[in-house]
Amino acid sequence: MGDRMVSVRMRASRRATGKDCDKSSELHISGAEGIFERSSASAAIEGYIHRAMSHPRGRPDRIEITLEAISERPKNIRSLPIRTVACGSTQVAQRHIKKILASAGVTYSAIDKALKVVYGERTMRGASLICAGSGRRIEPDRERGVRASRLGISRSAGDALTRKLRRERINSETVREAVVLASKVASCEQVIAELCVSDDPDYTTGYVSSGRFGYVRIPHIKRKGDRRGGRVFFMRDDADLNKAISFLEKMPVLVDKVSECHGVSSVNDVIGRCHI
Repeated sequence: MGDRMVSVRMRASRRATGKDCDKSSELHISGAEGIFERSSASAAIEGYIHRAMSHPRGRPDRIEITLEAISERPKNIRSLPIRTVACGSTQVAQRHIKKILASAGVTYSAIDKALKVVYGERTMRGASLICAGSGRRIEPDRERGVRASRLGISRSAGDALTRKLRRERINSETVREAVVLASKVASCEQVIAELCVSDDPDYTTGYVSSGRFGYVRIPHIKRKGDRRGGRVFFMRDDADLNKAISFLEKMPVLVDKVSECHGVSSVNDVIGRCHI
C-alpha cells in the first residue's frame, strides 16, 4: 500500500502590510493536508488551491503545495468518538475547557498557559507543546511550533465519518479534517490532551480532545469575527520530546476505522463517559 500513497500538504500565506507588519512579515491564511492514493492526488491539490483562494482570512499571494511519496506503510488507527458539549457563551466555553482538561490530568497552571496561547494576539503556525503537569512550554521553536502532519483517512472510513457527522448535522470539511488530526495526536503516547481554537474568523467551534474523552466540540469558544486562534498539545512531563515530535510530524497515520458520533451532552456527561 505504501508505494501507492502520497502526502499532499498546502500552506497559503500573504505578505503583511500596514499595521500587520508589527505582528509578522507573513500572515497565515490557510493550511490543509491529507494522505491519498496517487490517482486522487490531482483532485486533492485542486481542492486545496480552491480553499486557499476563497478563505475568509483573505486572499493569499503565496500558495505552497508539497507532494511527497509515502514510502512506509501508514499506521492505521481508529478515529476518536465525537461529542458536542452544550455551551452558550465564550465564558461558559472557557469553564468547560478547564473542567474537561483538568479531568484529563492537566493542571490549572498548564491550562492557564494554554489559554494565553490560543487567545493570544500572535497566531503560531503550529502547536505549542505544554507539559501537562508543570505547565512548561517545551516546543523547540515558538514561532513555528509543532505541526501534526502526514495524516489522512481511508476512502471507506471517510464515507463512514461523513454519514455519522451528517446524522448530527455537523458534517463539514473543517470537522472531518479536525477529527482526523485530533485522532493522530491522541494516538501519540506522549500526548495527554489537545486544545484547539481555529483562527478562522467565521468558525467559532473549537475542541478539546484526548484518548480519554475523545473529540469534544465546544461551541462559542470565541466570538464571530475574532481572528485569534491556536493549538496546544499537552505533553507528559517525562515525554521523550524528540520521539514525540518525530511521530507527530513524520509518522504517516491513516484513520481506517470510525468511532461513534454522539449528540449534544452536558460537560458532566462528557467527563463521565471515558473512551478508554
